[in-house]
Amino acid sequence: MTLHRTRPATPADAADIARIYTQGIEDRSSTFETRPRTAQDITPWFDGAHPIVVVDRGGHVTAFASTSLYRPRDCYAGIAEFSVYVDRAARGAGAGRAAMQALIPAAQAAGYWKLVSRVFPENTASRALLASLGFREVGTYEQHGQLDGVWKDVVIVEKLL
Repeated sequence: MTLHRTRPATPADAADIARIYTQGIEDRSSTFETRPRTAQDITPWFDGAHPIVVVDRGGHVTAFASTSLYRPRDCYAGIAEFSVYVDRAARGAGAGRAAMQALIPAAQAAGYWKLVSRVFPENTASRALLASLGFREVGTYEQHGQLDGVWKDVVIVEKLL
């Protein structure tokens, strides 16, 4: 079994997070985003309210999981959106699981009571990972967005913390 060390991310990790996120954007399998990201794009994520964790393997960041604002209304203050991305070279080796297993308690410690996200239906690896961690699929948004001119559905997932 591969050992994955997790830790809270810092702004010094922004370039690695951008690199991994950009791979996910390029692969067209995990996000509607199409513009590559830079460290400057990631730095504002470190707002002190939304936990971000990284997986470090031998001094190299191989995955990250992050939380972000779900909705700006006060009644949703305890809900965070989350994302998890793994470096192409580290996929299938447990880095995504390690990232999520670190993010869940970090989100709970930050005062969140629920995590939510959306996953492309064909992203079976992410769906299986999330199901194994207790996330439930609560529905599908049909034609939620276009990616490269093609309408795509997304599966809504949630976990109470």
